[in-house]
Amino acid sequence: MSWSKLKQNLESFLCPALHGRVEYRATSYRYLPDKAGLCYIAVDKKNVLNMSDSTNLIRWYQTEQEIKNDSNIQIPINKEEIEAVRKETKGIVPEERLLVIARSRKLSAYAKELLSAQSSLSKSNFIVVATKFLSTSIEESIESDDILLNILALVDRRVGKKRILNMREKMKLKHPIVQYFYELRLSTL
Repeated sequence: MSWSKLKQNLESFLCPALHGRVEYRATSYRYLPDKAGLCYIAVDKKNVLNMSDSTNLIRWYQTEQEIKNDSNIQIPINKEEIEAVRKETKGIVPEERLLVIARSRKLSAYAKELLSAQSSLSKSNFIVVATKFLSTSIEESIESDDILLNILALVDRRVGKKRILNMREKMKLKHPIVQYFYELRLSTL
């Protein structure tokens, strides 16, 4: 599918409140066939999703340690996770330390997911993922681990107000760019 046709299809699924605010853009290099162009998403004429842009508004993590040390990341820990740590340590670890261990483990898994999701974004992937988005259900796109599928689903008109409001807890565990688009969509409700 050509870029213009793909862009037209994606924009036809934008929720009405975001028409004109969210744009899909691409650059390509006509005389360098081996040089991939860039695809990015702009909000209010500012490039928001473009990993290679150093002036990006959203934080892109380079290492697992950066994610672990980011105080903005809120990881909810439930009683089952604390109980699993308690069983593993055979009850010899103090109660307040159990929470720290459970949070650290969950944060490590979250960091690995985040870094792998970040590394999958590029122009060729944008076109592949956007085509996949157009052919799969909205539920699959929302539940996916792919950052781009999540973003495309969040700005989709088929996702209603009730579903957006019910996603609040899930969004805390997503990449900052997905959280940005979630907040953008919340602002239109």
